[in-house]
Amino acid sequence: MNKKTIRDIDVAGKRVLVRVDFNVPLNAERQITDDTRIKAALPTLTYLLDHGAALILMSHLGRPNGQVVDKLRLTPIAQRLRELLGHPVQTASDSIGPEVEDQASALQPGQVLLLENLRFHKEEEKNNPDFARQLASLGDLYVNDAFGTAHRAHASTEGVTKTLPGVAGFLMEKELNFLGSALENPQRPLVAIIGGAKVSDKIAVLERLISLSDSILIGGGMANTFLKAQGYEIGDSLFEESKLDVARNLIAQAQQKGSRFLLPSDVAIADRFAADADHKIVASSAVPQGWRILDIGPAAIEEFRQVLAEARTIVWNGTLGVAEFPEFAKGTDAIIDILAERTKAGVLTIIGGGDSAAAVEQAGAATKMTHVSTGGGASLEFLEGRTLPGVAALADKG
Repeated sequence: MNKKTIRDIDVAGKRVLVRVDFNVPLNAERQITDDTRIKAALPTLTYLLDHGAALILMSHLGRPNGQVVDKLRLTPIAQRLRELLGHPVQTASDSIGPEVEDQASALQPGQVLLLENLRFHKEEEKNNPDFARQLASLGDLYVNDAFGTAHRAHASTEGVTKTLPGVAGFLMEKELNFLGSALENPQRPLVAIIGGAKVSDKIAVLERLISLSDSILIGGGMANTFLKAQGYEIGDSLFEESKLDVARNLIAQAQQKGSRFLLPSDVAIADRFAADADHKIVASSAVPQGWRILDIGPAAIEEFRQVLAEARTIVWNGTLGVAEFPEFAKGTDAIIDILAERTKAGVLTIIGGGDSAAAVEQAGAATKMTHVSTGGGASLEFLEGRTLPGVAALADKG
């Protein structure tokens, strides 16, 4: 990574404006159901506090669309951060304005202030220059540790750097280093596992991974489109008719490059889309009418296992079945177990955010992987090879 980090700057006695990604899931009682993203920020925050900085933290939560929405206030995040950090955390009633400016200017080294939800202001997502300047005026230095929002050119991720040059926090650095090493200089064989619902969501990432990988393993709803493109009978399974030619072209690209492009040889099918649906295992080419594919089958799992047994680098993005239904999460669960085994054997395993990262976290297997990305859309766009505005805006080394 060629970007400066917090190791490259002197933060002692400075007010450091830190963009974090505390966009965590809450239940109906506004209790945090997954604090992974808060925990992921702790190394950066601890380092800055230990080196004499005062911290001004800014984050968004949910989609308030420029309106103040009480259920999207950051109060429960502040409480959980206090517990995890073991340190007092002040809160602000807004993210800009005279009251916030007074709070920020009064901060002493070692103190922490969490601003209110950035997206209560429509100017945040519009990257409004005046809003960005008001945010920047709160601090002496800027740190971006929110990889999950780095694919957005918002006021808090890109606009502030017009006034306050920024550097990367440890989480940002970690994400860029792991995802970058997997794609730019991987230990081979490099195997990519791609799932998810639609081919249309993953065309760019598939094209790039085909050009880089030794093998591509396909699962999830998108596999239906590839199977249909190959002339298979897939019953009532959902597929993208408009993407059949795209699917054929992607398979042809892999063949031309000499990469394996492996579709599931058997599948778990159901007579309806429900957790308690009647289900059975059939060959991928023989799905009867009235039935739909909801997961990869046991033979496909074993075939995938054999390919992964040879891998030295594995990148996974997207679940391989309807993982919210236990009966149709077997493919996804099996891949988690296989990757945990491969990690233990010294293989670099990178979970590229989104649903696959959530599945790994839910299975309690995050610590068994080399790296689980905190970025959903950001991870996908990075894998596609796109420039992330929030990263490009940070100061280069040298």
